[in-house]
Amino acid sequence: MYGNDGGPVANPRAFHKTYGQFPILHIDAHSDLYPDFEGDPYSHACPFYHIMKENLCSHLTQIGIRTLNGEQRKNASEFGVTIVGMNDLATFEIPKYKTSIYLSMDMDALDPAFAPGVSHHEPGGLSTREVLEIIQRIPVPILGADIVEYNPKRDSNGVTAMVCAKLFKEIATKML
Repeated sequence: MYGNDGGPVANPRAFHKTYGQFPILHIDAHSDLYPDFEGDPYSHACPFYHIMKENLCSHLTQIGIRTLNGEQRKNASEFGVTIVGMNDLATFEIPKYKTSIYLSMDMDALDPAFAPGVSHHEPGGLSTREVLEIIQRIPVPILGADIVEYNPKRDSNGVTAMVCAKLFKEIATKML
């Protein structure tokens, strides 16, 4: 539904219809909070704006964000989004979720040294170990998840594919 170029692919309306209000934990370099990007409301840069605008989730926490402009800050504030930038990672604690969550994992959250096979390189990101620790510390089951932004054309020696597979395995162990 949202994201035709690397954004979350799960249908948030279907999740809302099935589970009601649920929190989302979004790990990414970008907040994806534009109402439209270059005139396209279905761009990979827009899904979380529309999810929040349609009130499809109870709360959105974004981890690893390192590109945020005024428009996205305004939208995050309007929707009550919790943004954890890389500067805040050392003091970040996983929210004390009371219900199962949806996890959206964008591979460009990782530093390009750990995941070179992505379309939008953003230096200064998370390590593979940091992402694994975040996933492992989620205190509730994961009701759904996506892993996006893998670009095999840019993947050096299959490194990013290996990281995707490892993250998939860790996420699967936490699913309902």
